[in-house]
Amino acid sequence: MISAGFSSAICTRPIVSFSNTIRGVHNHGRVACLATSMSSTSMTAARDVGNELESQKYELLKIIQDTQRGLVTTADQRSIIEEAMVVVESFDAGKEIDLNKLDGTWRLQYTSASDVVILFESAARLPFFQVGQIFQKFECKSGSRGGLVRNVIKWSVPRLLEENEGATLIVSARFSCVSARNIYLKFEEIGLQNINISEDLQAVIAPAILPRSFLSLQILQFIRSFKAQVAVTSPERRSVGGLYYLSYLDNNMLLGRAVGGGVFVFTRAQALTF
Repeated sequence: MISAGFSSAICTRPIVSFSNTIRGVHNHGRVACLATSMSSTSMTAARDVGNELESQKYELLKIIQDTQRGLVTTADQRSIIEEAMVVVESFDAGKEIDLNKLDGTWRLQYTSASDVVILFESAARLPFFQVGQIFQKFECKSGSRGGLVRNVIKWSVPRLLEENEGATLIVSARFSCVSARNIYLKFEEIGLQNINISEDLQAVIAPAILPRSFLSLQILQFIRSFKAQVAVTSPERRSVGGLYYLSYLDNNMLLGRAVGGGVFVFTRAQALTF
């Protein structure tokens, strides 16, 4: 009886153990397959979202393409642009500003802000005034929650300065992050620099048919290196007008809304040097 019981025990344990092992391996395989399937599904979903986002960004840029940066728009067009912006903004809603992405130079593609549109209107009406490219240059890799932003406007006076790139107006401001998406701007100074006079004006100052005198060369050099800076005074307290809402940000597009009115669409540009 003892021998039979011992024999039975020997025969029973391996069967139970082997069965549990097989079941465990089977369950582990199902979990592994399920995890792989979920990972694949997540990757596919993320790829679909990314493709949809790029499609909506392209649609926004296509809509604003013929507006001359906001100069030529109807009420219906502005409404369509607003709707397209909201769609793009929804992909980035609730996320905190990434200063590493924000750092760099951004080229203005469209705006409805009256203080910028009036520049385009003036250039359209006045034959002696041109507005070239407009940029925002953020410097914010210091590790603090803020930095420096420069609004850069290229402008010109035909026949006196080079076309569209005759001179550079720079409005500098310090900014600090006051919430996940809002930055507060404190303007510091306005500067004028990078004056490039036209060939016609150079010929007046130093005629090409005559040797350039020391005086004429000094005049040309002075004009080219001229810089003027004017400090901007403002109350120390924060004002509504100094708030700027960054509604969307990635590596190649920046959308912003000025508190009090006006939207902005920027795309990444090459670095600017001053």
